[in-house]
Amino acid sequence: MTHLAWNAKEATVGELAERSGVAPSALRFYEREGLISSRRTTGNQRRYSRDTLRRVAFIRTSQRLGIPLATIRDVLALLPEDRTPTREDWVRISECWRDDLDRRIRTLRRLRDNLADCIGCGCLSLDRCVLSNPGDELAAHGPGPRRLIED
Repeated sequence: MTHLAWNAKEATVGELAERSGVAPSALRFYEREGLISSRRTTGNQRRYSRDTLRRVAFIRTSQRLGIPLATIRDVLALLPEDRTPTREDWVRISECWRDDLDRRIRTLRRLRDNLADCIGCGCLSLDRCVLSNPGDELAAHGPGPRRLIED
């Protein structure tokens, strides 16, 4: 095991993987996708700046929230490249998808509340069920599960 020293300015792919909890293959993938970057040594080995740890944590957290990699890449492009991002930088970019996250939270709550009433109840009340769509009457509102995605 290799440990990243607290005062290290750069990390190898192994050190970054160990410290971030992300597999080296995922780090290489993130790099290919333009989410993180490294410099190469004369021996062609990757060296990541220490602030890459924050970027990787941001990427992983964003992915867990269901945010697509392309969206994450666009937002990370707003961070400064000439210095370590500050708290204000991170706050600024997190605001980019606040509305989207609020919409997702509303949708998940609606799904949770509707499913809690339906799963296992056995009522078979399709005429009253909020998830049912008799005669496909909701098609006029657009594609998808309209009752779950509309406010």
